[in-house]
Amino acid sequence: VNIFWFPSSDGKLRSLEETFSNQTGDRFIQKIIDSSALDGTDRLCVSERAQCVPSRVLHLRQLPADVSEQDVLALALPFGRVSQLITLKAKNQAFLEMASEEAAVTMVNYYTSATPTVRNQPIFIQYSTHHELKTDNLTNQPLRYIVFVVWEGRGFTPGQSPVLRIIVENLFYPVTLEVLQQIFSKFGSVLKIITFTRNNQFQALLQFSDAVHAQHAKASLDGQNIYNSCCTLRIDFSKLSALNVKYNNDKSRDFTRADLPTGELEQAAAFGVSMATVPSSLVSPRVSLQVASLTVHSVLLVSNLNPESVSPHCLFILFGVYGDVQRVKILFNKKENALVQMSDATQAQLAMSHLNGQRLHGNVIRVTLSKHPVVQLPRRVAGQEEQALTRDFSGSALHRFKKPGSKNFNNIFPPSATLHLSNIPSSVSEEVLKDLFSSGGFTVKAFKFFQKDKKMALMQLASVEEAIDALVSLHDHQLDHNQHLRVSFSKSTI
Repeated sequence: VNIFWFPSSDGKLRSLEETFSNQTGDRFIQKIIDSSALDGTDRLCVSERAQCVPSRVLHLRQLPADVSEQDVLALALPFGRVSQLITLKAKNQAFLEMASEEAAVTMVNYYTSATPTVRNQPIFIQYSTHHELKTDNLTNQPLRYIVFVVWEGRGFTPGQSPVLRIIVENLFYPVTLEVLQQIFSKFGSVLKIITFTRNNQFQALLQFSDAVHAQHAKASLDGQNIYNSCCTLRIDFSKLSALNVKYNNDKSRDFTRADLPTGELEQAAAFGVSMATVPSSLVSPRVSLQVASLTVHSVLLVSNLNPESVSPHCLFILFGVYGDVQRVKILFNKKENALVQMSDATQAQLAMSHLNGQRLHGNVIRVTLSKHPVVQLPRRVAGQEEQALTRDFSGSALHRFKKPGSKNFNNIFPPSATLHLSNIPSSVSEEVLKDLFSSGGFTVKAFKFFQKDKKMALMQLASVEEAIDALVSLHDHQLDHNQHLRVSFSKSTI
């Protein structure tokens, strides 16, 4: 990479030239002009009306105040080479010249259906009235610097694979197939996902409907965290042009075929690809994106509840499987809705991804993000019923994740028909536990104590719905004078 600085005082080329090694990258020229000091008389500005005539030059508006050139480039690089970039930071605007009109048209068409965002702020992109960017109009303007950057090698080129290879580093919280689908679908239609573990790393292969979406996702997400300070995404292009998914389960999914079985076979056979075909990294020129968390608010809105059966304690127990619930509020005038406040945004994301669409007390519940930052406690003047509908659980002894590094962090699974029972006294037999669940109206299909630890057991019920209701009813059930049953979901089967 060769960098040349042009001082604003006389516009002449100075001798500052440094050569850096660049492993890969497509050859293109990127011209960046920092124009943060420009006033409103800048002649590059176009009118506010939307431009319909295609042009290689694009006008970006409503940019965040702290936008960087790298942020803007991340929007454009998936669609082709970038010739020039001019940022007008004082006006929250930028002009970007693509190497071809075709690339500019592709970019505008894509962002017509997918709202472009920079640092989580929606922006506006339109064609400029300029057909090229000329810097001679700016010679009398107080520019701070002009930088020319030349990249050599392989980069964002047409014909890239629509399949991404994803490695999750610093895996502190589980990353499920559903979480990946939710994150990557913001950049296009996700067709298939395969997850696996290789070299003690959680990895995934994810196929978009086309390569442009894959390029955009890679440019935007590579190096970012799924959750705060953990679960870092490392993304490359796969050599595979398509994925062959034979089973729809928690390890692989074909979103275009709901008819696939959920068979459990050896991983390689289920994936339909040999592990030897998983490629080594295909590195593309990386834009240094500022790490921006993809996390959400910590308050969830739970709707379509059964108002005759639901209670704050019930929701505390269920959502407590995925995080430490702080407060629960059942809405007084809409008792089929409730607010659940988790201890942080990461736990809220986990609970939402695992519980949305599950059945609780006969109803399919919906779990979404709430616009409320916290759950407010009722005023002292509130009626008795309203006060009973809101509970503060911040000091509860039943929180599962109070201890940092607890094993509970490694045992978070989606709801399943098999329950993991623990804290079982030695005096409690298999028959006692079966009778306990049967008397609650649950059908016990199978039971097994752990061979090395009789304090734990697996119990399989008739359905996932029954298992959810059983967990809500019997978690913390007293088995003797000082021991209470602990219930969670298991990934195992009996």
